[in-house]
Amino acid sequence: MKLNELITGITTYDIVGNTEKDITGIQLDSRQIKGGNLFIAVKGTQADGHAYIDAAIQKGATAVVCEQLPSDLKPEVTYIRIADTEGSTGKLATKFYGDPTDKLELIGVTGTNGKTTIATLLYNMFRKMGYKTGLISTVCNYIDGEAIPTEHTTPDPITLNSLLGRMADEGCKYVFMEVSSHSIAQKRISGLKFAGGIFTNITRDHLDYHKTFENYLKAKKTFFDELPKNAFALTNADDKNGMVMVQNTKAHIATYSLRTLCDFKGKVLEDGMEGMLMEINNREVNVQFIGRFNAYNLLAVYGAACLLGKKPEDILIILSTLRPVSGRLDAMRSPKGYTAIVDYAHTPDALTNVLSAIHEVQKGKGRIITVVGAGGNRDKGKRPLMAQEAVKQSDRVIITSDNPRFEEPQAIIDDMLSGVKPKDMSKVVSIVDRKEAIRTACLLALPGDVILVAGKGHENYQEIKGVKHHFDDKEILKNIFDNEK
Repeated sequence: MKLNELITGITTYDIVGNTEKDITGIQLDSRQIKGGNLFIAVKGTQADGHAYIDAAIQKGATAVVCEQLPSDLKPEVTYIRIADTEGSTGKLATKFYGDPTDKLELIGVTGTNGKTTIATLLYNMFRKMGYKTGLISTVCNYIDGEAIPTEHTTPDPITLNSLLGRMADEGCKYVFMEVSSHSIAQKRISGLKFAGGIFTNITRDHLDYHKTFENYLKAKKTFFDELPKNAFALTNADDKNGMVMVQNTKAHIATYSLRTLCDFKGKVLEDGMEGMLMEINNREVNVQFIGRFNAYNLLAVYGAACLLGKKPEDILIILSTLRPVSGRLDAMRSPKGYTAIVDYAHTPDALTNVLSAIHEVQKGKGRIITVVGAGGNRDKGKRPLMAQEAVKQSDRVIITSDNPRFEEPQAIIDDMLSGVKPKDMSKVVSIVDRKEAIRTACLLALPGDVILVAGKGHENYQEIKGVKHHFDDKEILKNIFDNEK
């Protein structure tokens, strides 16, 4: 694409050099530059891209978009100075990859909990309906049936548009995408056209990045503020901020609820460890999910599919066949007669939801043993809260490591233990080694008990001192079960 065509629609302050040249690709990372590429210098949270302009040119960049012109201008390079490189990256990427969301029905799912489940279930449902479908999620990205590994909940704008471009080229009609608060705040979704947005719920999370709950809420709300009027905004009417999210949206507003009058009304009629009998808009359906929070997730899936024009009876038939997402209330039965559940719950609210779901099914018939940790180099304020929630709803709690990253595991555990009242300490033990913590929980469990292994879910690694070591909660449980036979 010609450079002058690429920068159409971007407000420029200075252009130094030839804009008639061909651009072969665009990059934010100077290490990824190839000959003829455009380098965009962004002031990121970890590093300032302006410091890497020379490195990008040495690798073959022939054009640079920046907020400050370098003092040494190379005559063979075109420099374009603009006000906000971070905010413009998405627009440049969208343009370079041919406006892929013009050819797709892109649905974004945002909120603290439930994003992965809702996006993945919609992806699975629409594939079962016979559509070529894309998924962009924490667990994995998919172009119809092809898995594309993922590093972040929402990729950077260039990776994202490249992925969406491939989806459009391969004939995908629908794409379901998790939209994180980071991606909204960092304008990674800038330039994308959404056909709909879904709000799940909002509780404390990512305050290490957003600093205040108000900033976190504002980031989520911005997504709905910017939806076009021909899109839909589907919100959880039972969340106290559900209607706040959509109060300034131009999109068509629809609601779902288990408690109040709304467009998509649900009720849990029966529940067990194998699933629930639900009523959705006065029709009964058996689903293979447990817990009220999953009832909300399924209502959001049902509502979104209806808003996309699908028949309610077709939706309910497929809903009854769908299975839980990997690492989300993932239950395994031990030969000794207890159940182990692996779940990604890594916020106080998510932990409360999962433990409440287990209580709903257990009905006091067995003990609950919770294995839980907290991530390093993240929001420290939630650590004592995580321990409090675990202690409140469990008979025994084993506090252990999650992904310590660059922190000392014992220091993280101490932060969590600070939230436990002295009277509750008798049912709490701390074991730094996560594998040993899971093994201890299994040794403590009796027939009819439930072990919850929380925090990592689908992850198959443990990050220690910047290195990712293979670690899979489900794999460890399976090995323990094999030795119990």
